[in-house]
This record gives sequence, C-alpha cells and structure tokens, in this order.
Amino acid sequence: MNWLLVIAGAMIGAPLRYLTDRAVQARHDSLFPWGTFVVNLTGCLVLGLLAGAASAGVTGSPVQLLLGTGLCGALSTYSTFSYETLRLTEAGSGLYAAVNVLASVVGGLGAAFAGVSLAGALWA
Repeated sequence: MNWLLVIAGAMIGAPLRYLTDRAVQARHDSLFPWGTFVVNLTGCLVLGLLAGAASAGVTGSPVQLLLGTGLCGALSTYSTFSYETLRLTEAGSGLYAAVNVLASVVGGLGAAFAGVSLAGALWA
C-alpha cells in the first residue's frame, strides 16, 4: 500500500514540476534556470512544513509518503539542478552557475527551515 501512496504523489509532483518550470522559465529572459530554482525551493518549503507537522504529531506516515516522498520527490530535482549548473559552466556563464549553487543551497535550507517554523507556529 505504501508504494501506491508514493506513486500517487509522484503522479501529481512530476507534471506539476514540468508545468511550473515551463511557466516560470517562460517569464524570464535569462540563462539562469529560474524554473528549476522555483520548484526546488517549493519542494524544500513543503517538505519542511511536512517535517514540522510530523514533529508536532499532526500527520502520519501515509501523508509523509504521499506528499514527502511522492510529491516532493517528483517535484524537486537535484539532477536537473546539477545538469543546468554544468551547462551554465560549459556555456561560459560561471557566475550564473555559482549563483545557482549558492542561491539553491541557501534558499533551499531557508525554505525548509521556514516550513518547519511555519508548522511550529500552526501546530505547536
């Protein structure tokens, strides 16, 4: 049964990732991979919120599998982040590549902490 929850979450997360990435990137005339940046930070925020909810005891394993493993696993993407950073470097855009790495790591951690803090404020 657990694997069905993961599949269901991924069935939502994967197309959501694609559609969000395309919509965000279409609004920016830049080499910077804004679409991937946005979906990764969103995934970090949702996962932080979910972790905070689990710590507060308001959510259980089925929700964690559906939203954490399934949805966030398919929504966020470390491989695309890595690939796009490599492509920026190969294209001679080392500054964009460095900004992507720094902003993604710092922003992702910040979003996760914000999610945990928000959960704490809601359910503590």
